[in-house]
Amino acid sequence: MLKGNIEERAESLALYIIENRTTVRAAAKKFSISKSTVHKDISERLPQFNRTLYLRVKEVLEVNKAQRHIRGGIATRRKYRGNG
Repeated sequence: MLKGNIEERAESLALYIIENRTTVRAAAKKFSISKSTVHKDISERLPQFNRTLYLRVKEVLEVNKAQRHIRGGIATRRKYRGNG
């Protein structure tokens, strides 16, 4: 989708994650790129040219990280119990 301009892609990813309060995985799927590319764009490239946006997206990602174990537990429960 946005393979050309890396800075533009990094900003678009960050805005998407902030606006939708979504995960790296969901952003990767939406933009048809790998999770590692999303991670690299946001954690390494974005701070170099848009520090403010980086700090905003970092907050969302830290919340996601804190909640990850809960989502994992729910997914495991669904797998073994069905839908629960």
